[in-house]
Amino acid sequence: RAWAEDQAVGEDIVMLADGGGDFTRALGLDFDASKFGMGTRSQRYSMIVDDGVVKELNVEEPGEFKVSSADYLLAQL
Repeated sequence: RAWAEDQAVGEDIVMLADGGGDFTRALGLDFDASKFGMGTRSQRYSMIVDDGVVKELNVEEPGEFKVSSADYLLAQL
């Protein structure tokens, strides 16, 4: 909530955390980054969800930052 308030996203966008990684694992977007000293992590992705239904899921290739960018996602709205 604090991040959303800081960024002034308004009431139409809900920003959620996945601290335990349960959501990430359910999507199959987790990966083992132990060799970097970071444990299990989430792949980089962006998603549009409308009324609980995933409309767009953009999963980045390793080392990329294209389809998870805000500009890319906003263009899909």
